[in-house]
Amino acid sequence: MTTPSVRRNSHQTSQSQKLDKIHSLPLKTRRFAAWAVEITLITTSSLVPFGLGVYANSRAEMNRVPLSPVLVVTERAIAKPLALPVSYGIRNVASPSNFLWTAALLVPLTLSAWQLYLLGKTGSTIPKRWFGVRVVNEEGKAPGLGVVIVREGIGRWFVPISIAYLLWRYSFAFPNLGLFTFLTMLIILGESMGWPTQKRPRAFHDQLAGTYTIDVNEKITIVKSSQTKLTQPTDSENQQNTNTTHISAPSQTKSLSPNLTLLVVGVISMVTVLSTLVGTQIYIQTQENLRNTKQINSEKFLELIKTINPDSYATNAERQQAILALGGINDAQSIEFLVDLLVKETNFQNIDTIQQALINIGLVAIPELKQMHLFLLGELEPGSNFRQIRERQLKVNQQTINKILSVYSGKVQNLDLSNTQLSQNNVQNNSEFRLVLKNADLSGAIFTNSNLNNANFQGSSFRSVGEDKRWDTYDDVTANLSKTQLQQADFTEANLSRVLINDSDLSRATLNKANLSNAQLVRSNLSSSQLIGSNLQQVILENGILTGADISNANLVEANLYAASLVRVSAISTQLSYANLINTDWQGADLSEAYLDYANLSNANLRATRLSGAILRSANLKNANLQNADLSRTDLRGANLDGADFQGAVLSPSKQSPSDSFIETYDMGSKAAIVQNVDFSRAKNLDTQQLAFICTQGGIHSRCP
Repeated sequence: MTTPSVRRNSHQTSQSQKLDKIHSLPLKTRRFAAWAVEITLITTSSLVPFGLGVYANSRAEMNRVPLSPVLVVTERAIAKPLALPVSYGIRNVASPSNFLWTAALLVPLTLSAWQLYLLGKTGSTIPKRWFGVRVVNEEGKAPGLGVVIVREGIGRWFVPISIAYLLWRYSFAFPNLGLFTFLTMLIILGESMGWPTQKRPRAFHDQLAGTYTIDVNEKITIVKSSQTKLTQPTDSENQQNTNTTHISAPSQTKSLSPNLTLLVVGVISMVTVLSTLVGTQIYIQTQENLRNTKQINSEKFLELIKTINPDSYATNAERQQAILALGGINDAQSIEFLVDLLVKETNFQNIDTIQQALINIGLVAIPELKQMHLFLLGELEPGSNFRQIRERQLKVNQQTINKILSVYSGKVQNLDLSNTQLSQNNVQNNSEFRLVLKNADLSGAIFTNSNLNNANFQGSSFRSVGEDKRWDTYDDVTANLSKTQLQQADFTEANLSRVLINDSDLSRATLNKANLSNAQLVRSNLSSSQLIGSNLQQVILENGILTGADISNANLVEANLYAASLVRVSAISTQLSYANLINTDWQGADLSEAYLDYANLSNANLRATRLSGAILRSANLKNANLQNADLSRTDLRGANLDGADFQGAVLSPSKQSPSDSFIETYDMGSKAAIVQNVDFSRAKNLDTQQLAFICTQGGIHSRCP
């Protein structure tokens, strides 16, 4: 009966000794240690589920679902103040990743709320209890939830982070997050140290909330005095090894002089009244000026209409001058009249004049032109008596939009050209139109659901810096080309970085040397397109179609091509290092000399592909189909070949003798695959010739002698 009791008491004694040892450390050291443990617990509670979510997202067998709207909103909320680039489109992730990443968001918030609750009700969080630290108010009691929110939310975090953010945001190092993190930690630590001149330094958050961070065995009493000071306890007050800290309460301050109060109130009232009067007068004058301007414009408009009217006796030159003058008015009725006149006019000289007038008006004319454009498209019905006329009118309308976009390049942010047809009409030769915007700045333009087939965007930019004048930050201005018809479009050397091109048709398009880094092309069709030498680093091409495309010498490092179709693709010397190629179909593709090191090719179909000279070092080829693939000169060192199917795969081009394959010699030279120390134990459908080659070249297999 005594043995269990002795063991329990011994264990309790050991724990007590450890606590006493910890509690004997200086209070500052224990305060810092408790704070560090609190931060570590919260950080770990977020990083662990986030890491598991990243791992789940890399698994081939996981079903793909859209990213949770909660995570999308959170990502944007975090990205904006930190000037991080953000993806505006819906990304597909593994279904467990949504749950795990949501947990990475909610668990630390829940843990923080619980710690704040404990701090408010008991004066200690769990780590503070471990280190013998507690927080009390001036009465020596637990501070309460309201005080804790002020202490932690405002004093400890909001104020220091705000100061660090302002210093970082307007410094030369913006948007370097490393400097922001350093400044934040430095200011938080400095805030926690308190003022050095104080006998007993208190942190700013303690002073703000009226709290004290003390030893767990320390007691507080209030001593009223005219000055705030801290008195040391006497020997008689230290009975039973309990320290008592005497906190003096400051006396009440004198109220302000009544005369001074009246003066301040009078000045504020006078400033308010004067500001109201001045503001009202400015508003009245502004409205009066607008009315006068509108009246003058209306009078000018009516006079010019009389000259433009075909029934007038004005010469054609006078009509053209009136049309140009009408473009200078730049109001709604003038724009509407000019757009209507544009499609009705048959004189080519007058059409050019009307177009010039609309160009003078600028981008303000685009909405009216678009409205007329959509009307004309609706009139192009088969068998219509006015079809030929509408085709001519549509071409003139398209040309006008093209000219305005060319002239006002770089000023088209948020310009809505969705659902428009700025391509060839494909009816008659005289109705053909091709959008030509070479070297134009189309940043921020919206082309969703538009038809831009055969358009020429050589050297054009669909992305620019925002107000901060820095690349890769939240306010970067990007165009939207989602769900757009771009067949045979020319994007040679164009800048499409971070642009949304989801669900678009770029079949037979030319994108040689184009910049598509970080662009989103989810489910887009790039079959038979040309992407030679293009920058596709970190591009998102999930479920994309690149059948027959040429991506030779392109940079697809860290690209995401999950479940993309790359049948018969030419990818000679293409860089695909670290790319996500799960469930991709490469059947019949040419990947000669390609860089696939550390790429994830699990469940990929590489049947009958040419991988001669490819670098597959440390690549994940789990369950990949390599039937009849040419693996001569392929570097397979460090690759994961579990479940990979090697039926008919060529590891060496030399002919095999039908004799005992384990004792024959091979002409390996530089044409054989590099398989030294590569584990083929779980690979499938290896024949005797392949096994002979593997074993003689230093590969690993259970059947090797």
